[in-house]
Amino acid sequence: MEQQKLRELLETLHEELGQLGSVDEKTGEVLATLKDDISKLVEGGNEAVDEESMTERLNDAVGHFEEKHPRLSMMIQHVLDSLARMGL
Repeated sequence: MEQQKLRELLETLHEELGQLGSVDEKTGEVLATLKDDISKLVEGGNEAVDEESMTERLNDAVGHFEEKHPRLSMMIQHVLDSLARMGL
C-alpha cells in the first residue's frame, strides 16, 4: 500500500517538476537530479538508487524550493515522509 502511494506521489511530483518552465541554472540542476531520482524509483524500485544520497538530495531540494515554489517543496517533503515510513 505504501509503495503504491509513494509511486503516485513520485508521478505527481514528476509532473509538477515538468511544469516549472524556465529556471535559473542551480534550479535546473536540482530539477534534473530530482527527475532522475524519481525515474529510477518509479522504474526500478528502491534498489535502483542510493537511498541515503537520494534522501539528502530531496532534503536539499526542499530547502531550495521552499521560498519560490512552496507547493513543490511541500510535495517533496511528502515524498520524504513516505520514504521514512517505508524505512528508507
